[in-house]
Amino acid sequence: MKTKDLSETLAVVSGGTRGIGLALVQGFLKAGMHVATCSRSSQHVESLRKTHASSRLDVFSADLSQREGVRSFVREIHALKLPISVLVNNVGNFVPAYLKDEPEGQLESLMATNLYSAYWLSRDLIPKFISQKFGHIFNINSVAGLQAYPQGGSYSISKFAMRGLGLALRAELKEYGIRVTNIFPGAVLTDSWKGTTLPSSRFMRPEDIANMVWQSLAVSERSNVEDIILRPVGGDL
Repeated sequence: MKTKDLSETLAVVSGGTRGIGLALVQGFLKAGMHVATCSRSSQHVESLRKTHASSRLDVFSADLSQREGVRSFVREIHALKLPISVLVNNVGNFVPAYLKDEPEGQLESLMATNLYSAYWLSRDLIPKFISQKFGHIFNINSVAGLQAYPQGGSYSISKFAMRGLGLALRAELKEYGIRVTNIFPGAVLTDSWKGTTLPSSRFMRPEDIANMVWQSLAVSERSNVEDIILRPVGGDL
């Protein structure tokens, strides 16, 4: 599928009402693509519908940390009856903590949000990609999935696991011509950093990550951008 043909296809973005996800949704709409996205917050869903009213945008309420939430979102995606050119696994939650101090259940919660959401959504849409014989899966990971650090705790564990998911998807789907790209951003100025006293210049913008997705889509169908690492110019925080 060439970039110029993407306007007749669907981009699926999980968690597309804020931050990196919103920047992705805006970019795909600007390119003339159809977009399906979701949020577990009905308030954020309604806000996106009002501010980005478009016949090419479908926004659904779904909690992708729950298996039934993923099934519900997938049913809505299939009901649109469009070829899916892009899946961006973007849902995630950042909770810094030392392993010894984090509350009971934090690992399970972060694994459900950061890993299982991407695992379930990818599995449910893979048959569609295989039948089409094209598609591109993006996993929005984190530099915490490459290098553990103090107070990374269960967040880092979940992101290392997501890295494994990306590697497995790449190994299994290349024979079908389906591309997989894993993106590892450093600090991006989103709600995860709400309340920080650090200057905004120390953070990347959500649009920086969205641009990397588009650049990866633009390479020829003979190529696959496997991994992208982005950090603030001043280094990690």
